[in-house]
Amino acid sequence: MTQARDTIAHAVLFDIDGTLVDSNFLHVDAWNTAFVDLGLSVPSWRIQSAIGADGSELLSQLIGDESDEVKTRATELHSTHFQKLTPRLRLLPGARDLVKAVADRGSRVVLATSAPQEELDHLLELLNIDDLLYAVTSGEDVETSKPEPDIIAIALERAGVDAASAVMVGDAVWDIKSATAAGVPTVALRSGGTGRAELLEAGAAAVYDDAADLTHHIASSPLGRLWA
Repeated sequence: MTQARDTIAHAVLFDIDGTLVDSNFLHVDAWNTAFVDLGLSVPSWRIQSAIGADGSELLSQLIGDESDEVKTRATELHSTHFQKLTPRLRLLPGARDLVKAVADRGSRVVLATSAPQEELDHLLELLNIDDLLYAVTSGEDVETSKPEPDIIAIALERAGVDAASAVMVGDAVWDIKSATAAGVPTVALRSGGTGRAELLEAGAAAVYDDAADLTHHIASSPLGRLWA
C-alpha cells in the first residue's frame, strides 16, 4: 500500500557507502581483485570514479566490451571479496551524530541505498541506528539504481513526503544525479573520495568534508531549510 504524502513531514535521505560508512575504497579493492581474477586490467582510479553507480552501470563503464557472462562472474567475485573485507568496515567521522541531529530535529531518516541485502545487513549492524530510522531501501527494491531516480522515488514513498520536503545526503556524483532526477536537492560529502569541484559540477547544493563537518554546519546547510 502506498503511504499517503504528509504535507508537513520532511525527510533526509542518506546514502550509506562513503557517506556514513568508510567502505568505498574497500569496494575498489574488491572490484580490483575481481577483475584481476578474470585477467582484466582496470585502473583503480577508474573503479573509484564508478563506485556508487548501479552495478550494471559500473560494469558498463569499466568492462563494457566484455560478455554478460564475464560481467556476471565479476559481480559474483566482487561480492565474495567484499565479504572478506567487511571486518575492516568503519563508520566515517560524525556518522551517528549527523543522523541523530537530523532525527532530533524531527526529520524522517531514510537510508536510500541500493546495496545488496547481505551487504546492507553488515552496514546496518555497524551503524547501530535502528531507533533513529524511519525507512530503509535496498537493491532488492529496484531493477535499476543510481543514477536512475528509482531508489530515491521509493525512499520518498516510504518516507511519506514529496521531493520538495526532502534533502539527499550522499558522496558520489551518482547520488546527485539520482536525487536531481527525482527533484531532490543533494548535500554532498567528500568522504567518499570525490572532489568538491566534481560534486558541485554534478549539481550538489553544497559540499562538506564529511558527516562531522556537515553536523557542525547543519543549521546553515541546505538541511536547515527543512526546519525553518
